[in-house]
Amino acid sequence: MKHAFVFPGQGSQFSGMGKNLYDNNNIAKDIFEKANEILGFRISDIMFTGTEENLKQTDITQPAVFIHSIAAFMTIANAAPDMVAGHSLGEFSALVANQSLRFEDALQLVSIRAKAMQKACELQPSTMAAVLALDDNKVEEICAKISNETGEIVVPANYNCPGQLVISGSIKGIEMACEQMKAAGAKRALILPVGGAFHSPLMKTAEEELAQAIHAIHFNTPVCPVYQNVTGKPTSDSNTIKENLIAQLTGPVRWTQCIQAMTTDGGLEFTECGPGKVLQGLVQKINKETQVNGIS
Repeated sequence: MKHAFVFPGQGSQFSGMGKNLYDNNNIAKDIFEKANEILGFRISDIMFTGTEENLKQTDITQPAVFIHSIAAFMTIANAAPDMVAGHSLGEFSALVANQSLRFEDALQLVSIRAKAMQKACELQPSTMAAVLALDDNKVEEICAKISNETGEIVVPANYNCPGQLVISGSIKGIEMACEQMKAAGAKRALILPVGGAFHSPLMKTAEEELAQAIHAIHFNTPVCPVYQNVTGKPTSDSNTIKENLIAQLTGPVRWTQCIQAMTTDGGLEFTECGPGKVLQGLVQKINKETQVNGIS
């Protein structure tokens, strides 16, 4: 049985996140202080005592979740993943865990990514919605129909688990999609409180900015494969990892497919590192045979 390590993305943040790690583990404390130094401000103070509103800002949220995730991972003695994956932003954490990226370089990239995404959100009002209990094929069909007939952008964004798919796009397009999803039998089609259309073509400007930064950073040969969001497949090739990481901003997070591939390849023990327990729940919904735990 292989041991998989998985890392959460934006949305798992909470006020007080990481404080327990900081107070009780010197390795974690060093990670937080190094992050404060790299970013040029004490993000740890915002994480430990900031309001929920402070932590919702994309340029704070993404570094905060990344830092917490790596601090949690680094506290595991002799951590030796056989495979790794991360949900959206969490893919950067996964690439530190499999030694593709140095912590310092990954944090710089996460900060650039977050700011670029924030700017893209401000260029055009956009949003996302969660669709529950509707077949993936039907969701894809409705998104394509609206896009083709109206010119509005609506795309599948997060394949979280069977029966839970998040769509992303223009506000008008998402509103139309929600009505049609419910008419087609979705249990719920709920617009989410997010700042923009992540994992859609509306992130194209952010993708271009991130691409420049990624191509300027050295990626090492990983110690184990990463199962990447845009393909749902494993890779250990540095150039492929880079290109998939860039494409992730405008492409979907195929989390269901990642977990299915990991379990097929022998990964049945999963450890989630970082704030919250969302991924543990999703992993179990995708494959009930898995053993899950978390370090937060």
